[in-house]
Amino acid sequence: METPASSAVPAPQSSLTTPPATIARTFLGSFCLVTFLFSLWGFANDVTNPMVAAFKNILLISNFESSLVQFAFYGGYCLMAIPAALFIKRFTYKSGILMGLALYAAGCLLFIPAGMMTAFWAFLLAYFIMTCGLSFLETSANPYILSMGDERTATRRLNFAQAFNPMGSITGMFVAQMIILANLNPTKEAERRVISQNDPSAFDAMVQHDLSVIIGPYVTLGLVVLAAFIVFALVKLPKTAGEENNEIALIPTLKRLFHNKRYIEGVVAQAFYVGAQIMCWTFIIQYAMNELGMTAKEAQGYNIVAMAIFVSSRFICTYLLKYITPGHLLLYLAMGGATLVLGVMFVPGMAGLYCLIGVSACMSLMFPTIYGIALDGLGDDAKLGAAGLILAIGGGSLMPPMQGAILDMDNFGFLSSTRASFILSFVCFVVIAIYGYRAFAVHRPPSETT
Repeated sequence: METPASSAVPAPQSSLTTPPATIARTFLGSFCLVTFLFSLWGFANDVTNPMVAAFKNILLISNFESSLVQFAFYGGYCLMAIPAALFIKRFTYKSGILMGLALYAAGCLLFIPAGMMTAFWAFLLAYFIMTCGLSFLETSANPYILSMGDERTATRRLNFAQAFNPMGSITGMFVAQMIILANLNPTKEAERRVISQNDPSAFDAMVQHDLSVIIGPYVTLGLVVLAAFIVFALVKLPKTAGEENNEIALIPTLKRLFHNKRYIEGVVAQAFYVGAQIMCWTFIIQYAMNELGMTAKEAQGYNIVAMAIFVSSRFICTYLLKYITPGHLLLYLAMGGATLVLGVMFVPGMAGLYCLIGVSACMSLMFPTIYGIALDGLGDDAKLGAAGLILAIGGGSLMPPMQGAILDMDNFGFLSSTRASFILSFVCFVVIAIYGYRAFAVHRPPSETT
């Protein structure tokens, strides 16, 4: 049940003498429960990234076509972000969470009919519905976490919650490596093409086997998400200050947001960040396979190493926020990411792969830091503002197909098409660096001026 509007829990008042707590005791239980959701969508993101390479080999499609997995996956975020925000504004954060979990579970379970149909478009539809649910979850959970306490600690609080997102991501990566990639038929693409022409029935059996391997973990995930739905339906989540106001003033809110340059630039920076993240994590497998001759399972091992670095760096960078502003940290991380991507492009062999792995250290805190800077001081406008930042995740739907198209091209002189394709990630980090600089030099967030 929902707590009644009259019993809404106000955000703790800041004190002039005592530093505000990052997580107020009033919200501790709810904070822990909502933070679990960060792991749930982390799992979905990173069990899916290796599926781009898997579907390419199973269904004998191009890099561009296989990257449509990411287009469908992140397209759900883009389409549903604004409707999710309006839904949450009309009802509550809890209602948004429940809707998100329901759509998430439905998308996972749709893998069963998709496999029976052996239709790539049906898998894309399942991914799309999954992420419509994830859009509801992120649009609900991120601003809810921000509102659970003093505004001065909001970015730190969100960074702490986001630090548990990679826990789910690492679990998803291990499932992809040990349960999916390890059990797919090892026949390579060239041999599969020969079999598809000479023995169609054997090829169909191979496809059915591989698709069943992919379906299993997603169905299990759907059941886990259904269990989470039941838990959230039964527990009480306290309302935060302003949540009882369910009037939807869409046009005035949009006008205020569009006139807020710090927010608009944050949405742009977030789109480029998500694009960079998805490209670096999706195509690390293609880099290892094309440049170093590894198998998909071996390449996924390096993806796991990258995520471990990402997790470690996230805790370290969260600690550093006690001493430097979010804008400065974002600038330094983006500069480091751009430098390492140049290494990916121009340093061949294992050294280039190590650079690609190292990019994860620089990406570790970008999403929540951009999120916190952009929403700082927005008050109740943060509900719709959060939707714009979730909509920006659509950058992950547009850029991977662009990189896939470059991968399908011929080599660029001394640069292979694989290494040349990472120019898109370099551009992304340049954009993020500019936002980091402007965050502290042009439009400093209100929480840093109080």
